[in-house]
Amino acid sequence: MTTPQTQPVGVVLVSHSAQVAVAVADLARNLTAGGALVAVAPAGGGPDGGLGTSSDLIAAAARSVDQGAGIAVLADLGSAVLTVKALLADDELPPGSRLLDAPFLEGAVAAVVTASTGAGLDAVAAAAAEAYTYRKV
Repeated sequence: MTTPQTQPVGVVLVSHSAQVAVAVADLARNLTAGGALVAVAPAGGGPDGGLGTSSDLIAAAARSVDQGAGIAVLADLGSAVLTVKALLADDELPPGSRLLDAPFLEGAVAAVVTASTGAGLDAVAAAAAEAYTYRKV
């Protein structure tokens, strides 16, 4: 059993759509069942507010949730993933930032709920990845 951390892991949700990123962040926050307040930042859309991705928005979102316990980053589609990977490779995200291999919506919920228990980044990443196995039928 792991000991809960003082500060929860932060979560950044990167989507091609600002509205999608905000909606998934709101859903995940509302499903924490009274757990610790987890810093969740949506980073959606391009620099002009339309569809796309923005390295500046992603980096700012990561900085805004950084509490020193690590940052779980979830991305929706191709160029969002590539943008996060480039930011990580160039050390443009805070230390302890990690791109999670997880489905966007289910993974985000699992990550935020797990972070709300005080679990560390490894447990948050594992919970998000486990969302790939959720069966609906």
